Amino acid sequence: MAEIHIDTYLCSGCETCVEMCPDVFRMDPVLEKAELVTSTPEITDDVYLAAAYCPEKCIEILD
Repeated sequence: MAEIHIDTYLCSGCETCVEMCPDVFRMDPVLEKAELVTSTPEITDDVYLAAAYCPEKCIEILD
């Protein structure tokens, strides 16, 4: 089962992932960094696209 890892150190808080997949990603209100909505989100093609479009390349999908 694949899982998503977000490197919050690299995350710039641009919200690209949130705009592309609001059911998977949200912004941490304190850190202003991306985080997962649930610990086991469904990984769809849109999630792969959000990872690809991340300007900081901080989203990694581990198979």
